[in-house]
Amino acid sequence: MKAGVVGLRLDVEDLACNRGERRIFSGVSFSLAAGGALIVTGRNGAGKSTLLDLLAGRLHPAGGRIALSGAGDRTLPECLHYVGHRDALKSALTARENLDFARNFLGDPVLKAQEALEVVGLAHAAGLPVAYLSAGQRRRIALARLLVANRPLWLLDEPTSALDTASQATLLRLMEEHRDRGGLVIATTHAPLALRDAKEVRIERARTVLAEDAP
Repeated sequence: MKAGVVGLRLDVEDLACNRGERRIFSGVSFSLAAGGALIVTGRNGAGKSTLLDLLAGRLHPAGGRIALSGAGDRTLPECLHYVGHRDALKSALTARENLDFARNFLGDPVLKAQEALEVVGLAHAAGLPVAYLSAGQRRRIALARLLVANRPLWLLDEPTSALDTASQATLLRLMEEHRDRGGLVIATTHAPLALRDAKEVRIERARTVLAEDAP
């Protein structure tokens, strides 16, 4: 696996988001250096997924600043993997075909599709259409996209959703290995996520939130 970008740093200052005339949240500030992790918590509808959408460039902030440094000439979208609530897989394609497409589209390839499927325990399902697979298997394929292309910033929205205990342990190991290579991880979660030395942001609707070290 390739290393993350040496010296990568993400700084978010006083970020705010509106939907129409309604303020979703404000005052989100945090900094992550290479190898850092941030856990985003909060009630349903508070804006956890919205924060990831802002970081991914899918939404424009109502205020504040998002700055990435140490990535050379790569823009923020070119540096990130995004795994959302929806697995974003093509149901008619096989597991291998979905990962081959992601590998070719994203560029800077790392593992081959079959190798990534082996890591997540789905080598036996490589030739099956995704439509035939369970929710947990589809989730593992979506997470396997993290392994086929080198992107130093991982944005993960409820990444343990639909995963069994063994698959959650595999995901945690992959996140920590990614951090060891200098990558960044930002994950929303309702369940405990035991990332070492992680910072935490708790989003309360329309209120200021703070980043701090997780207990």
